[in-house]
Amino acid sequence: MKSIWQQILRYLYIGKKDPSAPQGRYVSMMHGMNRISIIVFLIALIIMLVKLFTRHH
Repeated sequence: MKSIWQQILRYLYIGKKDPSAPQGRYVSMMHGMNRISIIVFLIALIIMLVKLFTRHH
């Protein structure tokens, strides 16, 4: 069973590609959309953490 972390690393071009993965136009478009959503999520997470730690009471 594949790890979710391995899949995320593949989406972000950090991990090596799976040679048995299906190839095609729609699959690559799906991976591109997943890549964008992961990047936006990480940016939002970083912004929330910065706001949490720089809040003045």
